[in-house]
Amino acid sequence: MHDATWLLRLYALRRIRHLARMDPEQAQRAVLASLIGRARGTKFGRDHDFSPAWSLDEYRSRVPLRDYDAFWEAYWRQPFPRLDDCTWPGRIPWFAVSSGTTTGTTKYIPVSREMRRSNVRAGADLLAFHVANRPDSRLLAGRVFMLGGSTGLVRQARGVHSGDLSGIAAATMPAWARLRYFPPRSLEAIADWEEKIERFAERSLDAEIGAIAGTPSWLLIFFERLAEIAGGKRIADIYPGLELLSHGGVAWAPYRDRFAALLQRSRAETREVYPASEGFFAIADRADGDGLRLQLDTGIFYEFVPLDRLDDANPDCRWVGDAEPGVNYALAVTTCAGLWRYLVGDTVTLVERDPPRVLVTGRTSYMLSAFGEHVIGAEVEQAVTEAARAIGATVTDFAAGSVFPEEAGARGGHLYIVEFGTGIDGGGSDRARFAERLDAALCRLNDDYAAHRAGGYGMDAAQVRVLPAGGFAAWMKSRGKLGGQNKVPRIVNDRELFAALRSFADGYGRTGSG
Repeated sequence: MHDATWLLRLYALRRIRHLARMDPEQAQRAVLASLIGRARGTKFGRDHDFSPAWSLDEYRSRVPLRDYDAFWEAYWRQPFPRLDDCTWPGRIPWFAVSSGTTTGTTKYIPVSREMRRSNVRAGADLLAFHVANRPDSRLLAGRVFMLGGSTGLVRQARGVHSGDLSGIAAATMPAWARLRYFPPRSLEAIADWEEKIERFAERSLDAEIGAIAGTPSWLLIFFERLAEIAGGKRIADIYPGLELLSHGGVAWAPYRDRFAALLQRSRAETREVYPASEGFFAIADRADGDGLRLQLDTGIFYEFVPLDRLDDANPDCRWVGDAEPGVNYALAVTTCAGLWRYLVGDTVTLVERDPPRVLVTGRTSYMLSAFGEHVIGAEVEQAVTEAARAIGATVTDFAAGSVFPEEAGARGGHLYIVEFGTGIDGGGSDRARFAERLDAALCRLNDDYAAHRAGGYGMDAAQVRVLPAGGFAAWMKSRGKLGGQNKVPRIVNDRELFAALRSFADGYGRTGSG
C-alpha cells in the first residue's frame, strides 16, 4: 500500500502552526457568535429571541442550562424523527443512539452534517498530533482500524437514520478515507459483537494495521482473542506496523498496566481522546496524563459548571476565559448540532488554560454518596488502580455500588465487583489484600470517606467480590449491551440495576465471592 503519511505530515504542520497562534477566548467567542447566527430562524432561536450581537452574559441570561431529558420533552420528542429547523437549521439526518450508562435509558442525540464535519476534523487532529510527536511516522502506510459499532443504521424516516455514532461515522465516510480504513464494508455491518470480534481478528491478520481505536474494555477483549487466533503471538508481532492506539469512553488508569504488557515491544503509543455522542471534545496532544486539549474551533462552545452548584437555579458558570484549574466542573456544550447549554453529564477539571486542557473525572451521576461520603468517579478509578498495582494484579473491568444495612445496628458500605486479568489467586487472600488497599486509598483520597470510615462508625470497609473471567462481557450481553458503544457502568447508583448485577455475579460463579 502506498504510504500517504507525507500528506498527513503536511496537514499536521499547517494545523499545529494554526493552533499555536490561536487565542482560546477569541476562538470560542467566534464559535458562539457563529452558532447563534446560524440558528436564529429555528424554533429554538425564535423561542429565545437569538441575536448574533449577544454577549456571553446575555446568552447565558436568555438560555438556561438543560439536560437531555429537558431538550427531549420541550423540543425533540414531538417532531421526532423529523427535526426540521427545530434546534438546528434544516433536517437532522442522523441520531446517535446512546444508552444512559447507569440507567440504560436510550437517548437519541442529534447529529447534523456540520457535526459530522466537526468529528472528522477532530479525527484529523488526532492523527496530526501523532505524526507531530513521531517524526519518523509511517502511519498511513497501513490502515486505521476502528473497533466500533455496526454500520447497520435504522431508518427512522426518509433521509433520517439512527445508530451507533461510530457506525454513522463509518457509513458516511468519504471514499478517499475508506482506502485507509479497516474493517471492510463486508464486515462492518455485523451487529453481533462476538461474531464481530472473531471476524475482525481473523481478517486483520492479513491487513497492515497502523492505528487502532476503541473503548479500552472492548479493545482488551479483542486483543486477547486476536492473540489466541494468532497462536499466542504478541501484538507487536501480529501488527508490526502499529504506531497508535487511540482510546476513550472510559478512564484509562485501570487498564494502563494491562495494555503496557500487551503492547510490550510494540512501536505503538497510546493517545486518549474525548469523543461523545454530542461531539468530539478533546484530544491528548502531549504525553499520557498531561490532559486533553479542547477542540476550540470545530463548532463547539464549552462551559463549566461548578459541581457543587449544579442544582442551583442560576449557577455561576465559567468558560475557557475564567475556568479555574483543579476545580471539578460539570461540562455544558453548545454545538453545531443544535445543543444549547446542554449538560453532557460528564465532569472535568482543567489542567491548564492556554491552551485549555482537561481531564475527565467522571459523570455527574457518578458519585458514591449514599452515606454522605461524596466519593467521585475519579477517586474510585484511582483507588482501584492503586490497589491492583499493590497486589501485582491487573483489572479487566469493575463496577461499584452501595450496600445498605438490612438490620438494626448494622452499617452500610461500598461493594466492588471486580473482574481481574492477571495476578489474582483462586482463593481469598489476594481479594482481601486488594480490598484493604482499596479502602486505604479511598481514605487518603477523600476526607469525607475517611471521616465516615473512622473507627468503622459510619461505614464498613469496602468489600470486594471477584467476578470470573468473561463475567462482565456476559452480563452486558444479558442486558443486550454487548459492543463497543456500550460501557460497563463504573458506579451504579440505581439500586435495582446494582441488585441485578450482584445476582448475576452470584449465578455466574462464586469464585472469590465476598
